[in-house]
Amino acid sequence: MNNIKPYRDVGRCDMGNRFVEKLQGYDNLGDDEIAALVAATEGARNVDARKDLIREGDRPGPVFVILAGWACRYKILPNGTRQILAYLMPGDCCDLHIGLLGEMDHSIQTITAAVVATIDRREMDAMMDRHPRIAKAMYIAQLVDEGTMRAWITSMGRRCSIERVAHLMCELYLRARNIGITANAHLELPLSQLLLADSLGMTPVHLNRVLKELRKTGAMTLQRGSLTIIDPIALVQIAGFDENYLHRRLRPAA
Repeated sequence: MNNIKPYRDVGRCDMGNRFVEKLQGYDNLGDDEIAALVAATEGARNVDARKDLIREGDRPGPVFVILAGWACRYKILPNGTRQILAYLMPGDCCDLHIGLLGEMDHSIQTITAAVVATIDRREMDAMMDRHPRIAKAMYIAQLVDEGTMRAWITSMGRRCSIERVAHLMCELYLRARNIGITANAHLELPLSQLLLADSLGMTPVHLNRVLKELRKTGAMTLQRGSLTIIDPIALVQIAGFDENYLHRRLRPAA
């Protein structure tokens, strides 16, 4: 945890609290609930890119909340290869109930420089006991995470390479749009081809070929960390993408 530095990014103060905004999408939180969440995350810290927040085998610690930046869950196999298990975006909360286990079964690492809040598990439990709406929103967020994991398993097991890549691009773009990171056809995607290959079960060379295939379809391009959705209907059709697992219907109308 010595990679975590005091949070002094005053330029971001007008962006609001992504964690609060996400949970508000799952239930109508009142002023008391919002104040409790803001207080719980006010001790956020800056974390450098490519730093482990916690490692496989460690005793579970506090609940991590990503307020800015990107992170990922991953496992290292005995042969040294890596599997990315999930991408974490601003507003995401890590492992609500893993404290019930004796040790971590995966690691969590920042991808970019990030702002991370840590909430003591006893504090989190007490806050959820005092505020049932927060508890409900947290449980829904966890169910959405589990739905996303099921979608990844389905992709790895049953989708061909081009479908798998297209599906992940649809998911990342839609998640980013939902939290306001993008509002147009472009998304700054801070994921190297090596990272993407490790999340898709491909080699970087194979992934590069698939990205060229997708570019030829006219559906999308991914170049130098910038994803552009050119033809969203075509991309959805290639992926066989159904956003149901992200459960956006739970969000109240604007």
